[in-house]
Amino acid sequence: MSVGRVRPSIEALPAYRPGKAAVQAEQEHGITGAIKLASNENPYPPAPSVLAAMAEASASVNRYPDHLALELRDRLASWLSVGRERVTVGCGSVGLLRQLCMAYVDPGDEVVFPWLSFEAYPISVTTMGGVPVTVPLVGNAFDLRGVARAVTSRTKLVLLATPNNPTGTAVSTDAIGELVAGIPDDVVVLVDEAYREFADPALGDPVSDLLPRHRNVVVFRTLSKAYGLAGLRSGYAVADPEVIVDLDKLLLPFANNRLAQVAAIAAIDAAAEIQPRIDTVLSERDRVATALTDSGWVLPDAQANFVYLPTGDRTDELYLALERLGVVTRPFSGEGIRVTIGTTTENDRFLRALSEVLNDSA
Repeated sequence: MSVGRVRPSIEALPAYRPGKAAVQAEQEHGITGAIKLASNENPYPPAPSVLAAMAEASASVNRYPDHLALELRDRLASWLSVGRERVTVGCGSVGLLRQLCMAYVDPGDEVVFPWLSFEAYPISVTTMGGVPVTVPLVGNAFDLRGVARAVTSRTKLVLLATPNNPTGTAVSTDAIGELVAGIPDDVVVLVDEAYREFADPALGDPVSDLLPRHRNVVVFRTLSKAYGLAGLRSGYAVADPEVIVDLDKLLLPFANNRLAQVAAIAAIDAAAEIQPRIDTVLSERDRVATALTDSGWVLPDAQANFVYLPTGDRTDELYLALERLGVVTRPFSGEGIRVTIGTTTENDRFLRALSEVLNDSA
């Protein structure tokens, strides 16, 4: 007899699968010196000024933080040139995703999103008893016309990760604006920009391009990736004030902890100091993508801090072979392998390991 009476939708729900840790790969394969290129983390630590701010704040962690993180909201609002009433924060953008689904999705409601995309989408939707409606990618990119056709009277949310995780492709704000204009105003459209800082600025800025014209657009961003704060989980949302009020009702008490708030403010203040690190990641991404293309790979347009190898039926085989050589990547079985951009040394090691694996299997 099972313990309790878990909801059927939860019992059938797959658990979120994070990127494997290097130490786990070492234990599984009896190797040493493995590198982790599986979780889209920034390979560089936070800026010194951010570390100093965290160290100072650590003396007060015996006290609860400001639940609403008002100082951080003020700093974000000023940074983004919006009113504070348009900003909220959460436990990473994935925590805000859960709040968004809790706010809008009743059992039986539909949520439309392209697929393959962020794995937390179907989990968060199904948790609320919602129905995920997926629209296949075309050439590893979004089919926005297909997304529009999938919207029905039962649709509550549309979720767009741009750049997309795991394929790395992105869409412009003009294209998103056309989509929003063609669907009902009571359908909330999430523009999920966890990787915004790595994308081509020419794609546009949904905060300035879309929010003033469309009250049903919500933008998620995070300081985990570009700003090197993945371990602190500091995400934020920009939206119409009514949406912010509803998201705040569902904010887990103190979800944005004291160190996360302090580090986020310090990281924003150190943006000029951090930008060269972002530029280094971009340069390395382009170098890795060029090396792969020169060796015969046909890659999706890389707009995030990773590259995506469309490996199809060979995905599990190649992923395991790379891992046995100490290069831990992120497989999507039957689809492809996502490889985070690391340091120059790590990227060179990945390229050598991939070449070795392919030569051994030839």
